Amino acid sequence: MPVDAVLPWLDRWHTARDRVLASRRFQRWAAGFPLTRWVARRRARALFDLCAGFVYSQVLAAFVRLRLPEILLEGPRTVAALAPRLALSESATARLLAAAVSLRLAAPRGGGRFGLGPLGAALAGNSGVAAMVEHHALLYGDLADPVALLRGERPPTGLSGYWAYASASDPAALDGERVAAYTSLMAASQTLVADEILDAYPLGGHRTVLDVGGGDGAFLARVGARWPALRLLLFDLPPVAERARSRFAACGLADRATAYGGDFRSAPLPRGADAATLVRVLHDHDDEPALALLAAVWEALAPGGTVLVAEPMSGTAGAEPVGDAYFGFYLLAMGSGRPRSAREVEALLARAGFERIRRLATRNPVAASIVVGRRPS
Repeated sequence: MPVDAVLPWLDRWHTARDRVLASRRFQRWAAGFPLTRWVARRRARALFDLCAGFVYSQVLAAFVRLRLPEILLEGPRTVAALAPRLALSESATARLLAAAVSLRLAAPRGGGRFGLGPLGAALAGNSGVAAMVEHHALLYGDLADPVALLRGERPPTGLSGYWAYASASDPAALDGERVAAYTSLMAASQTLVADEILDAYPLGGHRTVLDVGGGDGAFLARVGARWPALRLLLFDLPPVAERARSRFAACGLADRATAYGGDFRSAPLPRGADAATLVRVLHDHDDEPALALLAAVWEALAPGGTVLVAEPMSGTAGAEPVGDAYFGFYLLAMGSGRPRSAREVEALLARAGFERIRRLATRNPVAASIVVGRRPS
């Protein structure tokens, strides 16, 4: 049967089903019937979590800003012991802890004491997530009227000012002060994903690695620590590259790591590398500049060289909200870029001239998915 003959029937079926699910009478019945009760309750909880998500995020923000992950990592504490350290009343401290327990950030330990919950413990060991939580105040301000944001009716957003290169007419002319905050956040973000990427694609088989949009060198510093024989090249805006030089010197990498400053739209990338990495960079750009960036990477790579694109991708199984909801609206507020599926990234790589394109699995697709391609020999 032709597809166009099947679709109207499916549409009618889905519409009828949706009307049943939307019926308050059906919802009450499903919540009481033993065989459907667990599904109804799970969906009711999921719907409420969507409604309450902002409140949950603000509990998390308070938990992070008051340094509770670090404090509770020292050992369990009572409300009375915590209140003066947090500069809160005991009642406010108890309220925050009760909320944190419900979100698995904290956990009761007996004797009126509280320690870290499973999510709080994971947070305590991950400074990059804490940095993102602090940074979200800008994003929440930009999302105060999401319909106006979607319609392009908002004034310039906070994120577009924060990620200044996204809206600057001449990004290479930005000064160090304008790039300091986002460069630090980018470094924290790259720390989150570096080991995931390097476990999925070990770079030790290459001679020279070029990290494009590499920030202050946090990712390449991790690469250099793993493979002492690799030569390392970094390309980013001039004030960002200057910060990378400082990191390389501090890490003892100055003899084999070189940072180049420029704007890929007006300056060529350094040549000669047999591997190039784009870590959470491609999705920052709309399709035309993203394709231009990949073309510049193709030109810079040695024949037979490999390009690696690593970022959260749209439609990734098990991580759909990360790509399509979070980064979809984050990049909209930033004013540049969009999340792409692995298939779309593959298509861009093919248009830029890369071959032997393939996907690599990571242990944590929430952090990043990977697509690699090769420049023909």
